[in-house]
Formats: sequence, structure tokens, C-alpha cells
Amino acid sequence: MSALSTRFQRHVGQSLSVNDTDLSAMEHLMTNGPLTPTDLSHRLGISTAATTVMVDRLTALGHVHREPHAHDRRKVVVVPTPASVQEAFATLEPMISGVSRVTAALPAQDSAVVTRFLSEVIGVFRQAIPTAD
Repeated sequence: MSALSTRFQRHVGQSLSVNDTDLSAMEHLMTNGPLTPTDLSHRLGISTAATTVMVDRLTALGHVHREPHAHDRRKVVVVPTPASVQEAFATLEPMISGVSRVTAALPAQDSAVVTRFLSEVIGVFRQAIPTAD
């Protein structure tokens, strides 16, 4: 499953013409909304200089743009472009629809077992990952 997940992530990155770090940044932006470059740097675990280069690259590809921060005139935020979000979801849609079909076809009892199992596995992952200070 892990190998398939990695292959699918690579497929999404290739469809957007981005590398793994760029794709991770796009995921953060689409999930959390506009972020400052510093916030992106912290979330990705890369330097601010590397973040600047990455944002420049994503801007050149038309995936993001910079806007003034709503409350602090000294800052900017990085915002995903609507076209890029649409392109990403178009690539994800077949997988999302397929998983939805499988989920809908499960009998209620099986669905409850799968839900409990996945919830417990997610809990194990969360406990194994150190929290940020």
C-alpha cells in the first residue's frame, strides 16, 4: 500500500510538474489556506532561503501567487491559484471517487470494523510522531 501511495503521489506531482517538496507545500496551502513563507518553511522543515526558491518556482509555474498579509503590511502570504487547485483535484478525483464507491459498497458492520481499525492506526501514527515544541 505504501508503494502505491508513493506512486500515486508521484503521479500527482508529475501532473502538476512539481517535485515532492513543492507538492507538499501545495497540500499545506490547499488544506490550510494562505500561509506566510515562514509558516511554509516551518511546516516543510526547510530553510527560509529554500522556501523562497520554492515559492518562486511555484509562482513561475502558475501554482501560487503572493499577496499582502491581511493584518501585517510587512508580510506576504502565499496563495494557491484557483486553476492549480482545480487541476490538482481533477487529478485526485478518480481516486477519491473510487474510494467513495468502495466505501459505499461496504456493509455497515464491515464499515464499522474498517473505521475502528483505521482510527486506531491513525492514533498509533500520531503517538509515534513527536510534537513540535
